[in-house]
Amino acid sequence: MSRAERLAPARLSPSDVLRVGAAGLRTRPTRVILSALGIAIGIATMIAVIGISSSSQEQLLRQLDRLGTNLLSVSAGQTLFGEEAKLPTGAVGMVKRVGPVLTASATGAVEATVRRTDHIAKAVTGGIAVQAATTELLTTLEGSVVKGAWLNAATERQPAVVLGAKAAERLGITRTGVRVWMGNRWFTVIGLLGPMPLAPEIERSALVGFPAAEEHLGFDGHPTTIYERSTEEAVEAVRAVLPRTVNPENPEEVNVSRPSDALAARAAAAGAFTNLLLGLGAVALLVGGVGVANTMVISVLERRKEIGLRRSFGATRGQVRLQFLAESLLLSALGGIVGAVLGALATIGYALSRDWPPIVPPWAIGGAVAATLVIGTVAGLYPAMRAARLSPTVALATT
Repeated sequence: MSRAERLAPARLSPSDVLRVGAAGLRTRPTRVILSALGIAIGIATMIAVIGISSSSQEQLLRQLDRLGTNLLSVSAGQTLFGEEAKLPTGAVGMVKRVGPVLTASATGAVEATVRRTDHIAKAVTGGIAVQAATTELLTTLEGSVVKGAWLNAATERQPAVVLGAKAAERLGITRTGVRVWMGNRWFTVIGLLGPMPLAPEIERSALVGFPAAEEHLGFDGHPTTIYERSTEEAVEAVRAVLPRTVNPENPEEVNVSRPSDALAARAAAAGAFTNLLLGLGAVALLVGGVGVANTMVISVLERRKEIGLRRSFGATRGQVRLQFLAESLLLSALGGIVGAVLGALATIGYALSRDWPPIVPPWAIGGAVAATLVIGTVAGLYPAMRAARLSPTVALATT
């Protein structure tokens, strides 16, 4: 056996590296916990932000799938002279004659207020609009009646009203059969509607039949908004012909929109806000990395004798460097695991409280693991190199 072979340093297996690195952390539990806490806060913030945003977007997508994207709304724009235009009284019938249209209905703004009693001032409206509605409205919007009944051929001619969800809440009405003051007479509440995400204006409205609105509230019969549903594949084609169908003489005075676009815009806005919060999480993660680096530098200064002793027993500079790098990685990994668990729990708890599907994207967990490894490597690199450069004699002589 040659002299070079006799002096060859012993190799450290991966398990040996982990055991030595973990032993270094166990000697300073309080400092380790505080250092790992910075990493945990950053990781938890980032995972919670991504998870909550993903859960919100999934809820919106499911809502879009349930409600459909084949609903279009038509409203009056402005005339050439800047005045408010009006839709023709027969516009709904003309829309129904378009081939791919499955159903069409309309509402019309009524210049009246709704109040619990006639003793309340007219100016106190509570943000509730009074609108005339055709009997097909609920079918077109795929809405639901939570109490009572919707307008029919008989009640649309009577002083009967159906309240949207928010309108009923603001009026403090929880049951049917009560009366409200509209215009200059009493109307009986015959129904309460559920939420309508594609038509939030209906949620804030008190709805009466077209004939009753004309007879009792001075309604002129012109629809304000027309809602129509067509087959999914024909939406764009129907959208193109609606202005000329509704108002053949002045199609430029007609506005056509797709209510589902508002939900898609909300998802996009949530994504933009997520990027801002991710930036804050990254800052917290950076602060945590600085804390790990500081802990490792102090550890090297405090453990000079240990380093000198290991070097005198034959440990190479590479093995000392590997030991402290392993400690840094384990410290960061500890914070990353705790942060991932906290972030996932926060996402699940918040999503369930809002009746959302809890979504924690696997790529977010993978990104968190990668981030902790990068932070651990960067934070431990300088302390590890500093420890490896210590001379055994100088380290052992340190008091």
